[in-house]
Amino acid sequence: MSSIETPRPIRGTQDIFGADAEAFAHVVETFERVRKLYRFRRIEMPVFEKTEVFSRSLGETTDVVSKEMYSFEDRGGESLTLRPEFTAGIARAYLTDGWQQYAPLKVATHGPLFRYERPQKGRYRQFHQLDAEIIGAAEPQADVELLAMADQLLKELGIADGVTLQLNTLGDGDSREGWRAALVSYFRAHRHQLSEDSQDRLERNPLRILDSKDPRDKPFVADAPEIDDYLSGEAQDYFGKVCEGLQAAGVAWTRAPALVRGLDYYRHTAFEFVTDRLGAQGTVLGGGRYDGLIETLGGAHTPAVGWAAGIERLAMLVGGASEDVADCIVVVEEDALMQEGIRSVGLLRNGGLSAELLSSGSPRKRFDKAVKQQPRAILALSSQEGEVSSRFHGSDDDEGLIRAILSGNA
Repeated sequence: MSSIETPRPIRGTQDIFGADAEAFAHVVETFERVRKLYRFRRIEMPVFEKTEVFSRSLGETTDVVSKEMYSFEDRGGESLTLRPEFTAGIARAYLTDGWQQYAPLKVATHGPLFRYERPQKGRYRQFHQLDAEIIGAAEPQADVELLAMADQLLKELGIADGVTLQLNTLGDGDSREGWRAALVSYFRAHRHQLSEDSQDRLERNPLRILDSKDPRDKPFVADAPEIDDYLSGEAQDYFGKVCEGLQAAGVAWTRAPALVRGLDYYRHTAFEFVTDRLGAQGTVLGGGRYDGLIETLGGAHTPAVGWAAGIERLAMLVGGASEDVADCIVVVEEDALMQEGIRSVGLLRNGGLSAELLSSGSPRKRFDKAVKQQPRAILALSSQEGEVSSRFHGSDDDEGLIRAILSGNA
């Protein structure tokens, strides 16, 4: 017996197999189908970027940058970071790859992201997200388009029941600053009764106090100033058009006045699709309008809006998808017929059927092994008087199709 110890998986990562992998793939395939319906262009992004892409866009003082990013120095001495989210990299590509010529640009992608945080149900240090963005569109219709796309995705995944779209506005720049000042003044009066995290956020990121989960903060959050008291006429009009557009699109929503985005470049619409079916981690898809982001990366003022959704969480809501059964298993009951079995399986696959060759183990037990896999059909190959013969197990229609494919008459 080997004395070598088997390496253990890294904490916060996962190996996905079987029904879980099928549910994961189902989420991705559904997303790809829906993004084509909405004419979002597929993009692929690097897994790592220069660290400044994230530190400048997410802010040096955010938890993601200060605590959670996987950053390292490469051999050339440059600081690189495994992407913790998609939006900053997409904004960088918009500026450096000449994508401005396509504005308004609708793009979508999916893949792995990396954050060093406490692993829990539905949250991993390597996780996967779907992402959709519209860059260069200042109109409320862009927000409506993204929300309608997200709503349709959840419906086509079959998980819309029990998921609620929570919607809020952060107003324009002046509205947000007026609200921010009021929040700072209000929370300062209760500073010593707030949680340590909220005391830390008070001066640098007071809006984040509103989404605190700490019980010590909840009584003060409930009575905090609300954005509606500080909205300009333009901001009210913008939010009204988003709401009217959602009604026209048939997308149900509920107002969530405490829903915020802490970073200063977020404007107007903020939203989350939430569920109570995943415990504390209730958000399955979230996003908002980030009109000031591209300026932080050195570009001109560029309106933009987007959302992201965790594939793992969506797959958990979908539940374990059953693995597909084979259309046909070809059983080689005599080893001398191996080449005929290989030929038959190849013809069936070329004919559009999923097929598997069963040719290992005891020849006498192969047919029974095939039956246990419950395929739609079984074709067993044997020989009689030197000639290849076959027996079929399945419906008459399946037999007709399979024999037609094997004879070249399909």
